[in-house]
Amino acid sequence: MPVVARACRPENPTQFIDCDVGAKIPDLTAPIETVTLAERFGETFMQSRTPLFTPVLIVGCVIIIVSFAVRASFGVFQIPIADQFGWARAEFSMAIAIQNLAWGIGQPVFGALAEKIGDRKAIIMGALVYAIGLVLSAYSVTPLEHQLYAWLVGFGIAGTGFGVILAVVGRASSDENRSMSLAIAAAAGSGGQIFGPPVAEWLLGVMAWPSVFMIFAAAILATLLTLPMMRVESPASKATVEETMGEILMKAFRDPSYFLIFIGFFSCGYQVAFITAHFPAFVTELCGPILPGGALDSMGISTTSALGAVAISLIGLANIAGTLAAGWAGKRYSKKYLLAGIYTGRTIVGALFILFPITPTTVSLFSVTMGALWLATIPLTSGLVAQIYGVRYMGTLYGIVFFSHQLGSFLGVWLGGRLYDLYGTYTQVWWIGVAIGAFSAIVHLPIRERPLSEATPA
Repeated sequence: MPVVARACRPENPTQFIDCDVGAKIPDLTAPIETVTLAERFGETFMQSRTPLFTPVLIVGCVIIIVSFAVRASFGVFQIPIADQFGWARAEFSMAIAIQNLAWGIGQPVFGALAEKIGDRKAIIMGALVYAIGLVLSAYSVTPLEHQLYAWLVGFGIAGTGFGVILAVVGRASSDENRSMSLAIAAAAGSGGQIFGPPVAEWLLGVMAWPSVFMIFAAAILATLLTLPMMRVESPASKATVEETMGEILMKAFRDPSYFLIFIGFFSCGYQVAFITAHFPAFVTELCGPILPGGALDSMGISTTSALGAVAISLIGLANIAGTLAAGWAGKRYSKKYLLAGIYTGRTIVGALFILFPITPTTVSLFSVTMGALWLATIPLTSGLVAQIYGVRYMGTLYGIVFFSHQLGSFLGVWLGGRLYDLYGTYTQVWWIGVAIGAFSAIVHLPIRERPLSEATPA
């Protein structure tokens, strides 16, 4: 087998050949240390190969799955709660809207807490607040109570959702695995979305909605049993560690690219939250009938109410593939152009859906195509923040960007309920979502993707 010599030896023993200018002449009588090419390749391979699925990633996925299963199911409660108390659609919609706003406000707060007191302590705080909010909501009988406790639920989602979990996963991942790790964690949110609404729909068939809220609270607390596995050592560079949070924040706030990422994420929140909160009711009331003996009926989906819940699950199922594909592509191609493409795709899909008659077939097609684009923005946006500004304060920096996402979520959910009560249709709020999706596609194009440390003089 070929070998690589680690000592300089002349071809002619009578000659002295100095391999490096100024280097010491080797001892010709010393044994030659050799290493095979296979061994050399093996050492390099083992040094560069790092595991993708780490305990941190696995635990993070478990927490996100349960957290988002609960969060994605709130739209299923729109009609039962409104019918029980005789409320206008805007009342419970406001509670969900406040929940999304609180999530956005709490995201940078929990991100900073995680960087200050530790990731696991921040997640414990988030889970406790989440569970308390659900328990109190279960005993709420007025719109004001639901809207008040929605603040607790929203802050709980912030402590157990993307901001904290993606930051800890990003810090625990190697550079070559970070894009895919973030995609897997984001896809876990879709995993929760797949089974959350159908489980809520099934539970509502056997018990009252307050009991479902209590079960959800218990499920959130159960995720804390996995936290002992979450131990993180930050891979941040020495230069990044030496910078304070204030210095990093000031650099980001002065960078036009950070502002573009911030405002570009607004439409994602608007579209995702509006569909999550209102699409089940939208389908229930506006979709054409499900044909007896058809494919959907044979699967047990015989009512438009059931189809509305399943539509959210279809979105989540398709999004697993879409988000993983985005993570794969984010490692190889420009993240800003990928994001612009995703928002363009959402704009086209949304416009086509509302222009055609709403049938079980178009609902299914829309759910799959929109699902492929659903949370594909998450690994790309969070990866863009980490790429430009580093991972040391990623939780805080991404949390601030995510606040824009949740401002959009608040507007989408609230406006959906408000305009429905005024006009009896979701058409106006749907077209607003189409328009701001096109705006976000344009906004991402001028972003400069190179790390800020390279753009800033030392």
